[in-house]
Amino acid sequence: MKEIINILKNCILMKGFSEKSIEETLVNINYSLNNFNKGEVIALEGSHCSSIGIVIKGTVEVQRIYGSGKTITMSKLEVGNIFGEVIIFSNKNTYPATILASEQCQIMFISKDNILKLCSINSDFLSNFMTLLSNKILMLNKKLRNISYQTIRQKVASYILDQYKSENKLTFSLKCTKKEMAEQLGIPRPSLSRELISMKEEGIIDFERNLITIVDLDFLEDILIN
Repeated sequence: MKEIINILKNCILMKGFSEKSIEETLVNINYSLNNFNKGEVIALEGSHCSSIGIVIKGTVEVQRIYGSGKTITMSKLEVGNIFGEVIIFSNKNTYPATILASEQCQIMFISKDNILKLCSINSDFLSNFMTLLSNKILMLNKKLRNISYQTIRQKVASYILDQYKSENKLTFSLKCTKKEMAEQLGIPRPSLSRELISMKEEGIIDFERNLITIVDLDFLEDILIN
């Protein structure tokens, strides 16, 4: 229990909670702890969602699996990350993607009824849950904006600028592999590599493996409006 409490302290739902408050919170609700082996499906696309999941151990991947057999990893969730928080309160409460254990992991599931119970008895939990939903909306808006850009260069520039604003420095490490970056932007991996090389040759950015340096910030920002 001590290990779980330490993990939940770093989870957005329990932000600002003391260890005692987290322990009391868990006593007031019903939850389950489920273990999954590497490669095991946690939730299948199209299946009913009645609980939120919190990653307690390991990492999981959110994937889209197409009829052709092609698989795209949309995001990776690490310890303390949450899934299902939007779906359980939607009219169509089914998973829009498959959630898969990328290594041996443990997930804490809390049902919709227990989430509502916590929101009604604990204003801090309610505030944290609203923050979680707001952050998800902002993230989805960002993804939609990236998709709306017409050229590969605009999509790549937008992604790099988002990372720059998040890190607040001109040199930073990408938080994902180039394969994952290409999948998130909806472009082929070779096209991404060619564009990065082209931007480097033009003196807009520099990069080595996953380390990116913005050389000409003004030019990079102009790409989005030209």
